Amino acid sequence: MTRHRSALIAGASGLVGQHLLSDLLHSEAYGRVIALVRRPLAVQHEKLEQRVVDFARLAEAPALAADDVFCCLGTTIRVAGSEAAFRAVDHDYPLALARLAHASGAQRFLIVSALGADAASKVFYNRVKGETERDIAALGMPACWYLRPSLLDGARTELRPGERIGLLIGRIVAPLMRGSLARYRPIGAATVARAMLRIATRDAAAPGVVESEVIARLGA
Repeated sequence: MTRHRSALIAGASGLVGQHLLSDLLHSEAYGRVIALVRRPLAVQHEKLEQRVVDFARLAEAPALAADDVFCCLGTTIRVAGSEAAFRAVDHDYPLALARLAHASGAQRFLIVSALGADAASKVFYNRVKGETERDIAALGMPACWYLRPSLLDGARTELRPGERIGLLIGRIVAPLMRGSLARYRPIGAATVARAMLRIATRDAAAPGVVESEVIARLGA
């Protein structure tokens, strides 16, 4: 008999996380799905276990006991309100989650990072994303994937005028983005979620960085 794996997701209410949670619940690979949430989600499923947590105190949380951990946590400086608050959500929380996952014996850790993530970047956003990847890698987990999608396309709950303009331009010029430019095409949040599931269940990409054009192919 095939043993069903267990999955844990943080950020299930976000743009990618909503799609990924649905995919996990409908995947035959997983018999149990744990969602770490700030407040209960309006989702019910026999596989789903919701745990309300304070992400700022995640280090104090009990063991996760999940085979595969998916991190879809993320915000913007505008929404967070300051660079410090942004760093807490996009660096400190994912790192705390990875530490907890590692201590709990998780076998796979997948995180939504960002195109251009670089710990040495002069751009604050890219630098924080790169530092998050670097610090998680230093933990020595069995297998980690850092997905770097381009501008995410999907229905957001909050208004992001700059991203709307970027998506509009991106959709127009996307057919012209070929070769090395393909990774800059806007990418659907649902596509990223499907790619994460395929990587975790089929080993569809080697552990490490997964660039946006590869995500698009895996999630097609």
